[in-house]
Amino acid sequence: MNFIEEMKKRARTDIKTIVLPEAEDKRVLEAAGKVEKEAFAKIILIGNIEKTKELAKENNIDITNIEIIDPEKSEKYAEYVQAFYELRKAKGITEEDAKKIIKNPVYFGMMMVKREDADGLVSGAAHSTSDTLRPALQILKTAPGTKLVSAFFLMNVPNCEYGENGIFVFADSGLNENPDRDKLAEIAASSAKSFEQLVGKEAKVGMLSYSTYGSAKSELTEKVIEATKLLKERYPNIKSDGELQLDAAIIPEIAKSKAPESEVAGQCNTLVFPNLDAGNIGYKLVQRFGRAEAYGPLCQGIAKAVNDLSRGCSSDDIVGVVAITAVQGQTK
Repeated sequence: MNFIEEMKKRARTDIKTIVLPEAEDKRVLEAAGKVEKEAFAKIILIGNIEKTKELAKENNIDITNIEIIDPEKSEKYAEYVQAFYELRKAKGITEEDAKKIIKNPVYFGMMMVKREDADGLVSGAAHSTSDTLRPALQILKTAPGTKLVSAFFLMNVPNCEYGENGIFVFADSGLNENPDRDKLAEIAASSAKSFEQLVGKEAKVGMLSYSTYGSAKSELTEKVIEATKLLKERYPNIKSDGELQLDAAIIPEIAKSKAPESEVAGQCNTLVFPNLDAGNIGYKLVQRFGRAEAYGPLCQGIAKAVNDLSRGCSSDDIVGVVAITAVQGQTK
């Protein structure tokens, strides 16, 4: 059973309601139809009801049993407007502003999750990352005990003996451009939690660099060394080490020579990159050259289950992210 099939199986044990606020996108409708057929989550589509039904009809997509909500016509519209106004009035939002903002399907969907009328949201097929994360942070806020929202990719590498039989978390590969040592430590802690939540195995965190245990010295390596110290101090229960080169992090034979005293070197399944350049390039190299399945960018550090999509995603990509979001929603 591959990773996404395992996510679907887990999602079926406790069905969650996931909002898709891009109902007027063909790929989203196709994904909604597939999820409904496979019965691992309840889907609610947000958008213009007539246009959504017409698009589905034009493309022979069966969404007969899927609820579609038009924000302006919803019986919850006034309630959500008032709730959003109360949340944001200290930031200068007026009631008139709130009325306009909640007409936006993404904002309306986030309010559904906030008010527990849904358990999670997936957006980004037709919106930028900022258009997904801005309402999430304004409405849902960060998770308790979390200082930072970050993004990770769940990588499933075929025929790979490294990591957790080829499964890794790569972070931050989609959001924080050049995190300082404090942020890097928080990204690592969130990533360990995400790995354990989704994979069900103990996270072993490798703080990556071009240096292993002082083989090179620079401001870049010092940042990773200091971040590793902070991670160990704040989260002593997380197995972690750094700074480590990639080969020392995942290949046991190389770890024995480069970091023989490390408890995780050669076994790392959660890889924390020093900046967004490295993280984004890294996941794409593994995806393209290693023919890996790459799910993300998935969000961590938000109080509820919210995930972003690549605007180049396929309907099957959306189905996979819905399955992951449903599993995340079981523990939020």
